Amino acid sequence: MKSLIIPSIFVLVAACSGGSDEAATPANEETSVQETEPTAQTPMAGGEALEAMRAQFAVVDMDVDTSFLTDEERAVVNKLNEVGTLMSEIYFRQRSESNPLWRAQIAASDFENRELLLNLFDLHFGPWDTLDNNKAFYGDTKMPEGAAFYPADMTREEFEKWIVDHPEDEEAFKSGYSVIRRDGDRLIAVPYAEHYRSWVEPAAALMREAAELTTNESLKRFLNLRADSFLTDDYFESEMAWMDLDGPIEAAIGPYEVYTDGLFGYKTAYEAFITIKNPEESAALDKYKNFLRDMEANLPVDESYKNFTRGFESPIAVTYQVHGGGDNVPGVQTIAFNLPNDERVREAKGAKKVILNNVLGAKFDRILQPMADVVLVADQAGLLKKEHMSNKTLFHELSHSLGPGTITVDGEETTVNAALKELYSPIEEGKADIMGGYNVLYMMQRGELSAEEKESYLATHFVGLFRSMRFGVAAAHARGAAFQYTYFKEAGAFEFDTDENKFRLNFEALEQAVTDLTRDIVILQGNGDYDAAKTFLDSYTVLDTNAENAIASLTHLPVDIQPVYEDSL
Repeated sequence: MKSLIIPSIFVLVAACSGGSDEAATPANEETSVQETEPTAQTPMAGGEALEAMRAQFAVVDMDVDTSFLTDEERAVVNKLNEVGTLMSEIYFRQRSESNPLWRAQIAASDFENRELLLNLFDLHFGPWDTLDNNKAFYGDTKMPEGAAFYPADMTREEFEKWIVDHPEDEEAFKSGYSVIRRDGDRLIAVPYAEHYRSWVEPAAALMREAAELTTNESLKRFLNLRADSFLTDDYFESEMAWMDLDGPIEAAIGPYEVYTDGLFGYKTAYEAFITIKNPEESAALDKYKNFLRDMEANLPVDESYKNFTRGFESPIAVTYQVHGGGDNVPGVQTIAFNLPNDERVREAKGAKKVILNNVLGAKFDRILQPMADVVLVADQAGLLKKEHMSNKTLFHELSHSLGPGTITVDGEETTVNAALKELYSPIEEGKADIMGGYNVLYMMQRGELSAEEKESYLATHFVGLFRSMRFGVAAAHARGAAFQYTYFKEAGAFEFDTDENKFRLNFEALEQAVTDLTRDIVILQGNGDYDAAKTFLDSYTVLDTNAENAIASLTHLPVDIQPVYEDSL
């Protein structure tokens, strides 16, 4: 049986009607953002607008060949699928701790579009449209910049002043594994393991049950260590073990990305990628990790900006996703990831690049390839190829492991992430994208990829910017794509053909712009200058009329997909 991956809220509906269930509320409800039940809300859009929102996502059955798995491996995957569902429960509350009650209100209502509202609520994990700068489609509550990681009324200035006045709290407040709450007139940091205890404890138990089932020693070690991490918020050892995973099951489960924290970019979101690995496809791409050191050396910057302290092991896995969880589920779907984000692990072992081949393929067929006819002039539209979307994705992920990581700012050691705060995610995503293109061209120069495919690759990269920019200005990948577009425009890398109302690429100028932007972004990150980064983003993420019109003309195509996976294998 197949199903969409959504948070289960049946116990919460019961709780709203007088019942109770301990697992239905945060473990430390007394310090929750929402201390009283949210007031009843109403839809902010009519049925036609809601239908249009729903049509932005194409529902796609993800039929994955799992015939090569043993019965033991299937049993392990099914346990991990349950963990993935628990990650969704947590992330549902990380976006807003009012989400369960708001959803229950919709379910109990007599709204004309009740079922459509519920569908959209589950699609976006809350009442805010993830493709429209988190604009509310149900109720008039604005999504806080810091989601539910901080008190909704807390400002940046209040947070920073608290740390100045209480320096002993700085580490806990800036930790990626704590929520900030009010305790009277004080701010306090509550560890994830405590705040989300109702979900991380059963998740840890399921991980240990899966560890008991498997005879794969590397997987057994990871699962047991990750179970410990859920209860201690110390992920270092389990991240190191994850890097050493060997076998057909590739599962990334835990708090990772900081995109949802738009206030500071400190707090991590729980998610799960439950995938199975194609060993032949992974082996075919694995050779590129051997070039990581050469790619670092080839960056078009002064030696002081190059980073040879990270490990360059960086395994590459080509996988097929069979289940998702948490931050991996709502809105735009991930086609690849590069983890872990812990600089200590990256310096010791590098980072693992995981390609979700079935998700990527569905997006090329349903979205990217049809977009070419809208974006590019007729004699260039046919240049797009799926293999170049795969190359762009692979080298994007490889490039996350390149460039500045640990840096020195004003005489103090820090990281690019800490220095750039909430600006880090869009700049890092744009960096990985443009540097990925730079490295594809480098591989062509070396003869590892066909140089005859250069124009085809550059065309695929350019149209891919429009696919990302449709995600909305709140999305890190969209802003990273927007600053590439504006930079390319300034460099004369394209012109707008008024006869066809489409873009015509100047491939020579575009290739040079890829090099120049790679240089500028690496220097921006290496300097760790927050003000300079903000000025750059403010200047380059504003789209011109031609780009806006092109994006507006894509409404006949889905913006993204909503995958449907088997409940169990």
